[in-house]
Amino acid sequence: MLNNTNVDNQNVASKKTLVFDETSCPVTATMKVLGGKWKPILINAIYFTAPARFGELKRSVKGITQSMLTQQLRELEDDGIISRKIYAEIPPRVEYTLTEFGLTLSPVILAMAKWGEEYKLTKQKP
Repeated sequence: MLNNTNVDNQNVASKKTLVFDETSCPVTATMKVLGGKWKPILINAIYFTAPARFGELKRSVKGITQSMLTQQLRELEDDGIISRKIYAEIPPRVEYTLTEFGLTLSPVILAMAKWGEEYKLTKQKP
């Protein structure tokens, strides 16, 4: 329903209508890459230990299965967040690092870490 005055009607017409859906929301695009239980942990682990080897990640990321680790690393590689380098050695050695594009997530991950620390502190207070 329109307002009673001409000026009010112009204000209503000039307001931008925001539409949020899965395809247009940039936060959703980010969460598709970062979402889930393991991806933020893996990105953080690779950021701080790069180059990270598969076995090191398996030992340092508590509770992740080998198949889940493999799946999550593949998805991060497919999204261009990490790179995998295979060395022609016996036994084979594989190292994971953040790509240049993956490194652009650093401020996001660090901000999330800071927010998470503050959130944990507020939840501990009675």
